[in-house]
Amino acid sequence: MTTNPGKNVQYLADYRPYPFVLSATRMRFALAATDTRVRTELSLAPRDPEWSEDLVLDGGKAVRLLSLTIDGEAPDPAHVTRDGETLTVAAAALPRHPFLLETEVGIDPSANTAFEGLYISNGMFCTQCEAEGFRHITFYPDRPDVMATFHVTIDSDLPVLLSNGNPVGQSQGRAEWHDPWPKPSYLFALVAGDLVAVSDSFATRSGRQVALNVWVRPGDQDRAGFAMESLIKSMKWDEDVYGREYDLDVFNIVAVDDFNMGAMENKGLNIFNSKLVLASPETATDGDYERIEAVIAHEYFHNWTGNRITCRDWFQLCLKEGLTVFRDQQFTSDMRSAAVKRIEDVQALRARQFREDQGPLAHPPRPDRYEEINNFYTATVYEKGAEVIGMLKRLVGDDGYRRALDLYFDRHDGDAATIEDWLKVFEDATGRDLAQFKRWYTDAGTPRLTMTEDWRPGEAGGTLTLTFSQQTPPTPGQPEKPSRVVPVAVGLIGPNGDEVTPTQVLELTEASQTFAFEGLGARPVVSALRGFSAPVMLSRDLDDATRAFLLAHDTDPFARWESGRDLALSALTAAAQGQATGGNYVQAIGRLIADDAADPAFRALCLNLPGEEEIATRLSTGGITPDPDAIHAARESLARQIAETHLDLLARIYQDMTVAGPYRPDAADTARRSLRNAVLALLTRIDGGERAEVLFGVAGNMTERMAALTALLRRGRGQAELAALHDQFADNRLVMDKWFAVQPMAAPPAQAAQIARDLATRRDFDWKNPNRFRALLGGLSANHAGFHAADGSGYDFTADWLLRMDPVNPQIAARMSTAFETWTRYDAGRRAKALAALERIASTKGLSRNTREMVSRMIAAGA
Repeated sequence: MTTNPGKNVQYLADYRPYPFVLSATRMRFALAATDTRVRTELSLAPRDPEWSEDLVLDGGKAVRLLSLTIDGEAPDPAHVTRDGETLTVAAAALPRHPFLLETEVGIDPSANTAFEGLYISNGMFCTQCEAEGFRHITFYPDRPDVMATFHVTIDSDLPVLLSNGNPVGQSQGRAEWHDPWPKPSYLFALVAGDLVAVSDSFATRSGRQVALNVWVRPGDQDRAGFAMESLIKSMKWDEDVYGREYDLDVFNIVAVDDFNMGAMENKGLNIFNSKLVLASPETATDGDYERIEAVIAHEYFHNWTGNRITCRDWFQLCLKEGLTVFRDQQFTSDMRSAAVKRIEDVQALRARQFREDQGPLAHPPRPDRYEEINNFYTATVYEKGAEVIGMLKRLVGDDGYRRALDLYFDRHDGDAATIEDWLKVFEDATGRDLAQFKRWYTDAGTPRLTMTEDWRPGEAGGTLTLTFSQQTPPTPGQPEKPSRVVPVAVGLIGPNGDEVTPTQVLELTEASQTFAFEGLGARPVVSALRGFSAPVMLSRDLDDATRAFLLAHDTDPFARWESGRDLALSALTAAAQGQATGGNYVQAIGRLIADDAADPAFRALCLNLPGEEEIATRLSTGGITPDPDAIHAARESLARQIAETHLDLLARIYQDMTVAGPYRPDAADTARRSLRNAVLALLTRIDGGERAEVLFGVAGNMTERMAALTALLRRGRGQAELAALHDQFADNRLVMDKWFAVQPMAAPPAQAAQIARDLATRRDFDWKNPNRFRALLGGLSANHAGFHAADGSGYDFTADWLLRMDPVNPQIAARMSTAFETWTRYDAGRRAKALAALERIASTKGLSRNTREMVSRMIAAGA
């Protein structure tokens, strides 16, 4: 939310249904690079024939109106008006009965550098219509609650012509598609180009055969097989776990090089950023494979949670996205390691969403206002939205969750639903009152919990009393927050390391509550917030010895990892403030990674130190001004201490975790490589880079090559390896994105901004490509001390390129501006330089609404 709303602010409270019912849409595209013609027929009827209203259609400035008729007749020109964003037909020109509105427009896809609507990517026509891209194609009620069937005809001499739904006609230069399921305009898709398909089929549980295609550019077929495998797994999983069957005869995926998002769930025709489709061992890392699997699943799962049931308005975005993220997290947990997946999700949440909650861009999962909806595709909407679903499932239990979901699909199939609809389903299915729980959707900020313990021994057994208090700090527009329902999962561990009581979920509903555990033989150690049962910050008085005990004995994987994380953060925050670091963490982590029976992926997660951004967050949360340079030095020092203390153990693990045989992106081999690479990062600090150089030269997969290269670059080396990677993969856009990103990200902080500036001068820095732009600027912002360099060089470089990108692709510029999100927490010198960069952006004439909103909110935080 913004505290200074502009004239374009939209408010949830202002929602009203569209005054016309749209039952069917017919479109005909005559594709041409600079002058595509689009004929559209809308079957409309007044929602209330007794009340006449103007017909307002959305349409961008670049849409040229060529003709408009109502039931075949052109209206009086005086009844048709146009501004920069809408086309209005006066009520006086409209029948009081159902009518057919026909328009013909002209658009120039070649000039569409913003990649919203219909555009061209390397000769391929493609679309991106979420959230409001369809209005750049034709005049239309471009809002999610207006749903219609679509019949689309595409005329073009390109060999492959695709749209939503099922193919119903094919001839030379023409293809027809019909989608029988009513959908909003944001789910429309069209692709036309020189493409080849990797094809398969899937038999649904009712016996229907679905044709599956992954469309790629010629030459990329050998890198699309994993995406197809992931799609088939997703379809089977959704049937088995949620009872959801696919509902068309064909499912198409298309890989596109120029794409603002990761992927898009358009009905029956998912359009993907090519980095989330194409993979081979030589070009993709283990992380790439896992992301492909997860995002393929995410977009497929949207078929029911997003398409068949969509959102009434964009304020409800977290309804479709939070639920679908939760579903893809469940899927990955089932495909891989549930414990490791949960820890990785929490890491991502804390890195992105907690940061969002603590800064000027804080907003609830369902905001009550926005200026530019593209700015609300955030970690709060997605990841926190998923956490809210997880809490709901934890509160009602597995059976209650399944009953509620079945009711949701039955009751709202074909609807444009709201958060209120969603919660009402759970209330009806389980009998719970969720009025207080709703605050998770409407209130911004991360709740802070404080837990205290009181132990009283007794003849019949001791009593442990836990007292929890909750408080949520103010956020922009929400100075005070009432208490929420917070599920806190706890377990008790005896002094000998055995579990005394299994996990219990305590429900906090008040500002302060007390829970007693009686009849205990000895004082136990409390394992709190198991499984990260709620997205909160938990404060408790724990010494390092108790943290080490929990790291050794806790039966909950997340809580065990969290104990090690707290130990590391305790040491790192102390060192960043110039205090001596204790050896508790170094010794405890040595005992953990020596456990060969433990999951290698879990050991790797425990061995990876908290990032510098996380350390800064911990310091600022405690009221301490973080020093990026001191944080970097503290992290480097602790890593070296671990390596020196456990040199022989780490060297053994490095050899033991060697993966023999051909590359497989499965969970087992990925886990071994993750531990080996974590160990390599430590060993490179003291072996001069010898192991990393050898690994880069002999590695048969990109995972190990990038791990070796990153380790070398962090030591100020790796120039020969960078050159070798470039020579081999100069024509591979996805590998070169990695090449651009890793250099500023892994550079010594003092060199990071200059390295980024040098890279930006290269001819192959195709900055108008979103992936390449994100790679370079995202690589710099990921280098915490480099981006926040005291001389302001990181801020200046980023501001320069945001201003260059903004008139070309405002959506990308606005999203990348979040690098400045935490500027107010640093020292006065850095704040002054960051503010100067932000004000330079804000004062630029013609700045887009997207970027202006983001920058103005960040500037306001320093007022």
